[in-house]
Amino acid sequence: MAVLVLPTLLISIDTTVLTLAVPSLSEDLRPSGTQLLWINDIYGFLIAGFLITMGNLGDRYGRRKVLLIGAAAFAGASLLAAFAPSAELLIVARALLGVAGATLMPSTMSLIRNMFHDPVQRTTAISVWMAGFTGGLVVGPLVGGLLLEHFSWGAVFLLNVPVMVILLVLGPLLLPEYRTAASGPVDLASVALSVSAVLLVIYGVKEIAAYGPSVVALLVLAAGVVLGVVFVRRQRGLADPLLDMRLFSVPRFRAALGVLTLVILIGPVVGLLSGQYLQLVVGLSPFQAGLVTLAPAAAMLVGFALAPMLAKRWNAGLLSAGGLLVAALGLSLIGFVGGSGRDLWLILAGQTLFFLGASPLMVLGIDMVVGAAPPERSGSAAALSETVQEFGGALGLAVFGTVATAVYRMGFAVPEGVSGQVAAAAHDTLGGAVAAAASLPGEAGAALAAAAKAAFAGGVRVSIVAAALVVVAAAVLAAVALRRAAGEEKEEVRESAKESVA
Repeated sequence: MAVLVLPTLLISIDTTVLTLAVPSLSEDLRPSGTQLLWINDIYGFLIAGFLITMGNLGDRYGRRKVLLIGAAAFAGASLLAAFAPSAELLIVARALLGVAGATLMPSTMSLIRNMFHDPVQRTTAISVWMAGFTGGLVVGPLVGGLLLEHFSWGAVFLLNVPVMVILLVLGPLLLPEYRTAASGPVDLASVALSVSAVLLVIYGVKEIAAYGPSVVALLVLAAGVVLGVVFVRRQRGLADPLLDMRLFSVPRFRAALGVLTLVILIGPVVGLLSGQYLQLVVGLSPFQAGLVTLAPAAAMLVGFALAPMLAKRWNAGLLSAGGLLVAALGLSLIGFVGGSGRDLWLILAGQTLFFLGASPLMVLGIDMVVGAAPPERSGSAAALSETVQEFGGALGLAVFGTVATAVYRMGFAVPEGVSGQVAAAAHDTLGGAVAAAASLPGEAGAALAAAAKAAFAGGVRVSIVAAALVVVAAAVLAAVALRRAAGEEKEEVRESAKESVA
């Protein structure tokens, strides 16, 4: 289990650690604005794009084999990134890291599915796996900051190499191999369709989230949806598909994936809006705002640890529903922010309750998704779960972020005496308003900043209240669909136990 957590921990560290290295690598490599965006984004794009393909390859050719090949490729790409002499080569290295990283998560999750047949043990293993991923998100900035204090920016990539070497040495010794007994060749057209569809949809959604709906972003999104429809239709006609659509006929799989999607919509936007609020309204430094996030992260780890124990006593659906009601309560606290520096405790308490309440569902929902799939399709099920999380996070940022921005712009009243150019800069974003206010003298700057902060608080309130309603809907769905699905799973376990005894 410790070996399986290693790559998961590393992927999450690699997701966050680069943000701290951007200033030093920018000074060294001199990337353009577009190149810098691709250096940051291409890693996550290609992980999302290749998850389904790599999950299927693990099912076909062996989960351990694909995991170890991915680990070797990840180490090699990390070395290339660490010593990249140009921005172009760093983009290539980050792309290779994304493709290699896509092998790691579905392989580790499907190995858990095949190693732990007892449902209680499997749930505990998934909670440990989730804790490793969350722990990486927490320690990533801390480890990155420590490395950058003493070494160049390439050190954040060199960190990957010894961890992957440990995995390559211990994996063959400790991890069993599993693969489908017989399968046909990989359908390359399905690979191309799945990768293209995922990349286009996520890119379009991210562009809409960052810059608002534009013609180009909408066309890219529409193209991705069309390719996705073609991909699904092709899978239904193949004898050995890349993604087995029959998984969606399993009620437990379908219900768990639906509830997970609803909740995953919310997490990223809570982090984004809270981070902006703490820095631009409350007035914390980036480091102080990062320290505030430690409490919600610790609460999530506690929730992961408690979920398997509580699931022994209570139905997983009812437990998930109760946790989601706690999460909705936390969001409602954030909905009381008023645009002043006194809102720190509302943000802190709200985030902590949200992530504590959502964490049981994350463990139990993923457990149901992976556990509902036949062992020979566990890699595809794990990959689909991870892909849905990528989609959900991007879509949540686009929808709720757009709502917050729209409310901010509608509610922002420019104080008298502020020129048109300054007012236009302040009207777009809160960051622009704070920068514009700093350029104005005395009371004019203070009035502009106060108006912008009040408008942003209004946007946060509307967006977070809408998010709370979605979480309540997810709680109702969990209480109905997941409760029934969890009951069916227990009944299947009892029948299997009776057959084993017989």
